[in-house]
Amino acid sequence: MSQPTFDDFDLAPELLKALAKKGYNRPTAIQQETLPAAMEERDILGSAPTGTGKTAAFLLPAIQHLLDYPRRKPGAPRILVLTPTRELAMQVAEQAKELAQFTKLSIATITGGVAYQNHGEIFNKNQDLVVATPGRLLQYINEENFDCRSVEMLIFDEADRMLQMGFGQDAEKIAAETRWRKQTLLFSATLEGETLRDFAERILDNPVKIDAEPSRRERKKINQWYYHADSVEHKIKLVARFIEQGKVTKGILFVRRREDVRELSETLRKRGIRSAYLEGEMAQTQRNHAIDKLKKGTVTLLVATDVAARGIDIDDVSHVMNFDLPYSADTYLHRIGRTARAGKKGTAVSFVEGHDYPLLGKIKRYTEELLKPRIIEGLEPRTNPPKNGEAKKTVSKEAKARKKQKLAEKKKTEQKKKVKLRHKDTKNIGKRRKPTNAQNH
Repeated sequence: MSQPTFDDFDLAPELLKALAKKGYNRPTAIQQETLPAAMEERDILGSAPTGTGKTAAFLLPAIQHLLDYPRRKPGAPRILVLTPTRELAMQVAEQAKELAQFTKLSIATITGGVAYQNHGEIFNKNQDLVVATPGRLLQYINEENFDCRSVEMLIFDEADRMLQMGFGQDAEKIAAETRWRKQTLLFSATLEGETLRDFAERILDNPVKIDAEPSRRERKKINQWYYHADSVEHKIKLVARFIEQGKVTKGILFVRRREDVRELSETLRKRGIRSAYLEGEMAQTQRNHAIDKLKKGTVTLLVATDVAARGIDIDDVSHVMNFDLPYSADTYLHRIGRTARAGKKGTAVSFVEGHDYPLLGKIKRYTEELLKPRIIEGLEPRTNPPKNGEAKKTVSKEAKARKKQKLAEKKKTEQKKKVKLRHKDTKNIGKRRKPTNAQNH
């Protein structure tokens, strides 16, 4: 059976034209599953990591709905998309504008971080699709500046993150205010956790469940391998040389600890690599500035943690590099999913120290893929990768040290107790012991 194209779905010519212009001709796994169900006006509960084409999966049916049922006169928004962050809202709105470019539909955003009165104009003219963050939108609803009665489709993007950020109550209030809607779509990176399940149960009506792990075929477009590193210093040299030699045009380098982000970015800069960094604590404008630098090609590399990089959407990332391997194989998939998007090829490379091998094993088992080691000429490792058993030993070194320390502390406290006891009850104990020994003899 041949793989479907967007022509196989019941999409308007204006949408197909926009998709062709973007260079998308074949739907991703989540798009294939979501489009038919969403276009039948079913509620959807979708699990979709970043990089699976999730945004287009909900925007296409939303825009198609607006085209299928054109309104007779201007009015309040008919499609409402809720996102946890302003940054994500801007990205979703940007993509909506691209997909709707050959239509007359109007798209707006309502987010925090923008002067409150600047949204005034949004409500004075016709709106078809609004992308908003829950906190700011609720403010408008409470002041009766936003009419929820016209909303026909409500979409939650990255619902798990919305709940983690404490927007659960706001989201539920918005769901209650838009109770006349025909359809609700909820997307989340994972469907784990009781809070999310309860939330979904309350706002969705008999949903179609869609789980869109990137298919093996989609992952096949990502070349994956690793380099064995002797130490952090060796690792930095490997990264720098790899970027120079590996034709990295747009790369994201993942580190595990927030504290290392800026330092690593500056170290690489000193080695002649144009890099910017992303920290979770950064101000919104700084974050946008760093992301834009990579988008525009001012820098080649963005150094980030998983938390900082969540929700950013950059086209044409040529390489994803793991300076530190993540603790979970799921996170590894999220990371590498940022390259090879929309049918393009990409590369994912990991730099692995001795103590990382158990994590590497876990990733290999989970992804069922063979990650092969490679060597950079002139930077060959001096140490050998640990054998399976040794890898386990290495990983438990810290644990052993902690165990040792605990035992030592336990011993100390026990000794103190013993000393006290002896001091207090020496005579009595002595007297009691002799007769017992005597009896035994």
